[in-house]
Amino acid sequence: QLQLVESGGGLVQPGGSLRLSCATSGYTSDDYYAIGWFRQAPGKAREGVSCMRSSNNNIYYKDSVKGRFTISRDNVRNRVFLRMNSRKTEDTAGYYCDVRARGSAFWGQGTQVTVSS
Repeated sequence: QLQLVESGGGLVQPGGSLRLSCATSGYTSDDYYAIGWFRQAPGKAREGVSCMRSSNNNIYYKDSVKGRFTISRDNVRNRVFLRMNSRKTEDTAGYYCDVRARGSAFWGQGTQVTVSS
C-alpha cells in the first residue's frame, strides 16, 4: 500500500514562497504513472493544481497558478514537491499530494497553507 505524507505548509504573507513536500513509501517511484497536487479551501470544491505524467513528463498547471507554481519529483528519495511563489490570498487551502500507481489513486492527509498579511 502506498502512503503519502505532506509537509511544508504554513502561514505566509502575500507574495511569499513555500515549498510543499510529499514523502511517499510503500511503492517505488517506477510504479507511479502520474503525480500531482490538488487543493481544497473551506466551503469550496476540490481543484487540481498541477500534475505530471511519468510516461512523457507532460505537466499540467491550473491557469491561476501558471508561472507561479512548479511541480517536481525526486525519484531517488521518492518525493514529490510543489514550489509556490508569489502567493496570493486565494491560494489559501489544504494541499494534498495525489499519486496514481498500480491502477489506484492515493493521497495523504494534506498540509494547510494560509496566505495572509
